[in-house]
Amino acid sequence: MTTQVTFRQADEGDLDLLVGLFDGAAAWMVRNGIEQWRPGGKSAGHFRARIAGGEVWLASHGDRVVGAYELWWEDGEVWGPQPPVAGYVHRLMTDREAAPAGAGRVLLAHAEERIAASGRTLARLDCETRNPRLGAYYEGAGYTALAPLLEKVGPDGRRYTVTLMEKSLA
Repeated sequence: MTTQVTFRQADEGDLDLLVGLFDGAAAWMVRNGIEQWRPGGKSAGHFRARIAGGEVWLASHGDRVVGAYELWWEDGEVWGPQPPVAGYVHRLMTDREAAPAGAGRVLLAHAEERIAASGRTLARLDCETRNPRLGAYYEGAGYTALAPLLEKVGPDGRRYTVTLMEKSLA
């Protein structure tokens, strides 16, 4: 059975919604002992900048938004200078209470379709190394772990390691 969601690009009117989705996903992580996102970790200003500088997509099931993701066309901070062959998926998040089963994979597939439609052949993301369950999730979706990036520093000063992952869309 296919998970039915519809997509639309976010705009400035969606800032509170995006912050709420992030905070809900972060609160779920905290409740489940996953040290990654924290409620309050992304502000409306963050999402405003992402909307202005790239793409932010919302997924709805029925009349309720159940997920979102950011699609970047470059990610020099993590990946360094790169030729324009990839799209970078960030902040893939679902509403754990309202999203239908499989919604995360549907969001990921939508991002991959957007990347491929742009003529780029790779989908890339980074995944916090201390969250092996998330790494396994992405591997199950066809991503290959390439290498860890040591000492990424979060906005709160916390140092952590991420695993760089990519999937060929060719």
